[in-house]
Amino acid sequence: MENFTLNMLEYESMKQDLSAFAVSYEGRARIARLVPMEELRPIERAIAETAEARELIGRGSSVPLPSLEGIELVASLLGTGYLFTEQDLTAVQTFLQSCGQLKKYIESKGDAAWQIGIYAASLRDLPELRQEIMRCIRHGVITNEASRDLEKIRRKIDMLKEKINKKMHSVMSRHAAILQESIVSVRGGRYVIPVKKEFYRQVKGRMLDQSTSGQTVFIEPDEISSLQGELELLQGEEAREEAKILGYLTELVEKEAASITGNIEITGLYDFIFAKAKYAASMDAAAVGVNDKGRTVLRGAKHPKLLGSMVPLDLEIGADYKTLIITGPNTGGKTVVLKTFGLLSLMVQSGLLVPVGPGSEFAVYRGIMAVIGDGQNLEQSLSTFSAQIQSLVAMLKVAGPSTLLLIDELAAGTDPGEGIALSIAILEEFSRKKATVLVTTHFNELKTFASRAEGFENARMEFDPDTLRPLYKLTIGRAGQSYAIEIARKLGITADIIARSQHIVSRQIGAGGKVSVWDEIVPARNDSPADSIAGQLPQPQTQTETASERISEARPEEDKQLEARALTEKERRWPEARGTSGHRVKTDTSGEEEREDEMKLAPHRFEIGDAVYVTALGKIGIVSEPEDLRGTVGVLIQKQRIKVNRKRLKPYLKKDQLYPEDYDLDIVLDTKENRKKRKLMSKQHVEGMEIVRRPDETY
Repeated sequence: MENFTLNMLEYESMKQDLSAFAVSYEGRARIARLVPMEELRPIERAIAETAEARELIGRGSSVPLPSLEGIELVASLLGTGYLFTEQDLTAVQTFLQSCGQLKKYIESKGDAAWQIGIYAASLRDLPELRQEIMRCIRHGVITNEASRDLEKIRRKIDMLKEKINKKMHSVMSRHAAILQESIVSVRGGRYVIPVKKEFYRQVKGRMLDQSTSGQTVFIEPDEISSLQGELELLQGEEAREEAKILGYLTELVEKEAASITGNIEITGLYDFIFAKAKYAASMDAAAVGVNDKGRTVLRGAKHPKLLGSMVPLDLEIGADYKTLIITGPNTGGKTVVLKTFGLLSLMVQSGLLVPVGPGSEFAVYRGIMAVIGDGQNLEQSLSTFSAQIQSLVAMLKVAGPSTLLLIDELAAGTDPGEGIALSIAILEEFSRKKATVLVTTHFNELKTFASRAEGFENARMEFDPDTLRPLYKLTIGRAGQSYAIEIARKLGITADIIARSQHIVSRQIGAGGKVSVWDEIVPARNDSPADSIAGQLPQPQTQTETASERISEARPEEDKQLEARALTEKERRWPEARGTSGHRVKTDTSGEEEREDEMKLAPHRFEIGDAVYVTALGKIGIVSEPEDLRGTVGVLIQKQRIKVNRKRLKPYLKKDQLYPEDYDLDIVLDTKENRKKRKLMSKQHVEGMEIVRRPDETY
């Protein structure tokens, strides 16, 4: 599964929620590495283990999972020669004790934990090591019982400290009048008395420190200096003996390194399994069956992040049809359906339980890809349409019988006519490859296509037309409406605009679609004819047109009517679809050949202002410069000037058919700025004013 799809379907966000239920670093690490599986048996086993753990939690059991606090550092230092401290060894002892408790807990559950109980058999609580650490270290301190030598040294230290204290109190009683306070202090590990600064010379001894204010001087009396030196020697012996004990215990731990590492892995696995179980309990999730037949059935499904607000989703795909086209109003929940289906599929294939009702079942998909959101990227100059097409290209490469594809608003970011054709062709290809596809759309033509094509089905998000509120309920087998006008009215569009929109729609519906939207609009503004002609390009036959023809062959009667209406629309928008004499010219390949024959019979001299068809580019332009001695003609195409050999031009329309008799061709062939300059210069001389043309590109 690609990371782009996982992030788009909020899989990583789901893993963060799951990680909150883990108690150890190893459990969280396993969750971080979690990815959807693609093989049926491992998925079934992972789901069964999670369900078993969920059952144990449901009985109110408290699972003694080790937190692994402190053991991570120990595990990382094993085999490095590091001398473990009292805190490290205490962590090892606590961990081993927790492993023993976890093993006893799992074994006590018997058949109720027969699947996850297998792992407990590999746990080693290492009682000898644990007891030895407990004998030598208690509450993070090495005990006197750790060795006889240590016990002797500490007894001597205690006796010497008692002797020092007696001496100190004797000194303090003699100098009580000059002391700042009657307490024994320690500075740098040596015993001192606090003397007032002005009297410190009255005490025989060495000054070791003074207070921040400078009013108190800390002096080590000469009477205890020798005792202090003896104490330091004994403390050095104590440290050496403690190091021997730590080395001894470290050696014991190193001998059991493999068992300790194995215990960490097993307890981390249990933490991972029970974290999945706790997450399932928080969602009231259930185990589901999985299959490799491509059939998915959702009953009462909910998105994990919309448990309290989402209307349960019922959906079935993969048996009678593998492509579901979902329609309905904006904000109606179409995208939620895609994300819910996708995320639940990813969760199931990760061995998780999901919030669905009884009777739910999931197919195992070897690839899940999603295109949801506009995908715009300014840095990469990606529009909504371009971003979606890039994703669709990747989908077409990997699509297959075990692939799930989720597409939101297919081809919505481009011209509706071309977008519909492209959508149909892409969906046909997905169907040919037997991929499972869920796609949302507002195109009515796709609804019609889905109702007729084999392997396709419609679905709609329910909407209350009275309250204008989405019901967020999916109904299979019926197409929905966009309710765009009703929603616009509710959001504040003025009444006259709403009335006008309804009138245009009613005209279209009343005429069976034969009345174009453009028939209801006032004539276009008097822009340059060149702009309209240059934008009307006869497109070569594409794969999408072939796809549409295949649909027509499959369903001849109704689709021929649709094709006839589409031809009428094309003739309204494309004047070049009619001949110069007023009769229609066929738009298929044979019609083009007829027009070519007519042109061959009538040799043409190109004049400035004529509309010509540039065969090499497949575009229509306006002659801007007459033919030169080499047969090169200047042509203006969509505000770009190029040079084209006359052999690559075909006459399209004469200039007298394009423009009125007194029409100023400079409006077409020159810029607005140059026309203003020329008009001003015709009236008077303007110092420094000049007309500059860019060098022509050579084709």
